Amino acid sequence: MSETKHTVDEDTLEKLLYLSRLSPESTDMATLKKQVDDIVGYFDILSKYDDSENPYDAYPSTKADALREDEIVPGLEIHDVKKVTDKFMDGYFQVPKVLGEGA
Repeated sequence: MSETKHTVDEDTLEKLLYLSRLSPESTDMATLKKQVDDIVGYFDILSKYDDSENPYDAYPSTKADALREDEIVPGLEIHDVKKVTDKFMDGYFQVPKVLGEGA
């Protein structure tokens, strides 16, 4: 790996100022350039570390072929739904009131 230190040129610094909505008049350009060069230097340090490991290996993967088939199956019949609960009338389930007075 090369030991070259990356820096930001004046054109890139002007574009960063524009994107961050800073004006060159309100900022000491030499100090700002040094700070941006320091930040870029941190990325140089981080790039020395091995990043070949896939970060998604830590999470379980789902195989598409392990999922169920996408096929249409018949649902419950109305007479079967009526057997599940006694709070089913006229095609609707009676449920408790959810909204309070503040809604």
